Amino acid sequence: MPNLKERTKLISAKTVPVPLGELSTTHRIFPGDSRKMAKIEDSSVDLVVTSPPYPMIEMWDGIFSEMNPAIGTFLLEGEADRAYDLMHQELDKAWGETWRILKPGGIACINIGDATRTLGEEYRLYPSHSTISMSMKRLGFYESPSIIWKKQTNSPNKFLGSGTMPPGAYVTLEHEYILIFRKPPRRQFPSGRQKESRAASSYFWEERNAWFTDIWEDIKGARQSMHEADTRKRSAAFPFEVPFRLINMFSVKGDTVVDPFAGTGTTVMAAAASGRNSVGYEKDNGLASMAMGRLLGSVPFLRSAAETRISSHSEYVEAETASGRNFPHWNSTYGFMVKTAPEERLEICVLKEITQAKENGCLVAHYEPQAKSQRPAL
Repeated sequence: MPNLKERTKLISAKTVPVPLGELSTTHRIFPGDSRKMAKIEDSSVDLVVTSPPYPMIEMWDGIFSEMNPAIGTFLLEGEADRAYDLMHQELDKAWGETWRILKPGGIACINIGDATRTLGEEYRLYPSHSTISMSMKRLGFYESPSIIWKKQTNSPNKFLGSGTMPPGAYVTLEHEYILIFRKPPRRQFPSGRQKESRAASSYFWEERNAWFTDIWEDIKGARQSMHEADTRKRSAAFPFEVPFRLINMFSVKGDTVVDPFAGTGTTVMAAAASGRNSVGYEKDNGLASMAMGRLLGSVPFLRSAAETRISSHSEYVEAETASGRNFPHWNSTYGFMVKTAPEERLEICVLKEITQAKENGCLVAHYEPQAKSQRPAL
């Protein structure tokens, strides 16, 4: 096992598969610009999960204008297309860094919403999801089917334009995209230790059915609880369940997850709850510091996220067996039935505590050991 000092060097983190009983993970948010993540080595990251500022959404005009003052000028002059293009040119620099830091076989998940806006006299759609998709493919990424996140934040009776009279009414934009890309080639797990880690990172059959559908309708948008008005404007927080699912879908325990636009640290929290290491980049120093404090104080919540997965499966098995459905496999860690063979070795990381490392100030998450149980005789 590498010592704590070695494992807290997140800038060069490598995947080290370990049994759950020995696992601890490290977490850090660097104050800095995601367009140059210099503290992260080439090909050292397994998964990127992020939600960047959305081009042409007014609340992020200031952030983009700071990146390139010409953006603010074009917005004032009503030059919508030129402003939109320059916004994406700045995001492209972060996507270039994403390509650099990801290992071959690594995956990038980008939560992005399109924008509708009236600039001058024209109401238009700005399709950021397709623009980012083209940029990522130019870098060399392979695109996987995306997820449409249908947010439950808007009232169903909202309408724009001419209201109830044709033809000038507009369709209400109530969804966002989770774009999924892989840096080729496909990831391999050649050693026995790596295969064990992958198997222990399995998900339940019912989770697979819910998570891997291309439309998510059961996750509400996040409401932030920050008091500082400027800090709130600068945060693009998405709900915890989004990165929590993505991290468990596309990485294995002990992996390193990076969020180039860390904001309030939701991805870092989800990584800690899932037994993955994490690194965030956040341009706002105050927000970066607040996010680390948020993680340190969130142990009960993060622990409950893992415990809910376990209890929900128990309830699922009880309901399904009551209906006469069969579960042919047995998970000895938790002492319950499961649907498929990979689930037999599934071990969910249940957070015990988070401490702060003296060497570099990063946070270290520690997990509860799991005891084995015997399958009862039938």
